[in-house]
Amino acid sequence: MRSSARKAKRKYRFPWRGGNRFRLLVDGREFYAAMLESIGEAQRYVLLETYLFESGRVADRFIEALVAARGKGVQVYLLLDAFGALWLRKKDRQRLVDAGVALAFYNPLRTRRWHRNLFRNHRKLLLVDGLVAFTGGAGITDSFDPDALPDGYWHETMIEVRGPNVADWQELFAETWQRWSDFPLVIDSPADPPRFEDGSIGRVVVHGPVMASSEIMRSYVRHIRAAKNRVWLATAYFVPPWKLRRALRRRARKGTDVRLMLPGPRTDHPGVRYMASRYYERLLSNGIRIFEYQPRFLHAKVLLCDGWLSIGSYNADRWNYRWNLEANQELRDPVLAREMEGLFEADFAHCREFDYELWRQRPWYRRLREELWGGVVRLLGWFSDLKKHRRGPGE
Repeated sequence: MRSSARKAKRKYRFPWRGGNRFRLLVDGREFYAAMLESIGEAQRYVLLETYLFESGRVADRFIEALVAARGKGVQVYLLLDAFGALWLRKKDRQRLVDAGVALAFYNPLRTRRWHRNLFRNHRKLLLVDGLVAFTGGAGITDSFDPDALPDGYWHETMIEVRGPNVADWQELFAETWQRWSDFPLVIDSPADPPRFEDGSIGRVVVHGPVMASSEIMRSYVRHIRAAKNRVWLATAYFVPPWKLRRALRRRARKGTDVRLMLPGPRTDHPGVRYMASRYYERLLSNGIRIFEYQPRFLHAKVLLCDGWLSIGSYNADRWNYRWNLEANQELRDPVLAREMEGLFEADFAHCREFDYELWRQRPWYRRLREELWGGVVRLLGWFSDLKKHRRGPGE
């Protein structure tokens, strides 16, 4: 019985499915345009789940698109994280409600709930008519908009999904919606997503704070261990669990090209960058190449292992691992893998690469800063490991 239970825990919720088509979308001008176009073409329903939804130019464009869709009789369901939507103005919320948009919030903040307020929904997902899905790391905020911030917009990737994987994304949305909304999800029966004869295989992987183990982390480690030629990881926040660090080090020692692309000085959380730098020396000593992206804030969450690719909301940091709902799209597509490889190479050209010997000679005050922030990491780890904090937000 125990052996069967262990095997069950190792299974992934969704299987690999063939017949999908994927499109890589880079930076706000490209992925916002594609998302808004899909909303404008909706015939039956729009499902939008996201962490950040902040009033501004981008939010106005999405609110106008969602309101226009309702005006055509399209059902619109909007699921926002309660913390990530704090900067969505009351008048903007009212515009949505007045138009008939169904609005719900994940884990509303409560004064007496203490640590349970830390559980957040970090997923980013747009679904239209059961035919197309968008996922990645971008929220609905001006931070990703080149028109609002020409010199400082965040560098991000999203992926458009068509095919059988869309139904998996919709199931994930429906499950979270039914738990956190006061009214049911009532939409027309979803269309059977088309299966493309020349399509690629893909899988939706998930992570939740009360899961026995993270599907995303398990898949990361498995594919890193199996990589022969390349392991390239881009993440906005790098405070990784030990098993991910160990997998990266071991793969590099076996001769695989292991590279990390992390944010440089331009970041929304400088403290997290300092937390990450305390790992650099050991990683560099094992042959891992570390790059910090210089032009803008690198917000992407991508892992490329040979021809396997994972894109989604999941950062390689312990906060994600402990507290957040996350989801990634995995795929095997030679064309898109080469496209992602090209994007990485273009971005590496705008990075500062660290040298192991020079890093060892860094000033004492940098070492001290790493130790201080390392203490914060240990404190957060201790707090997160407390048994009473393992319960989910609604328990």
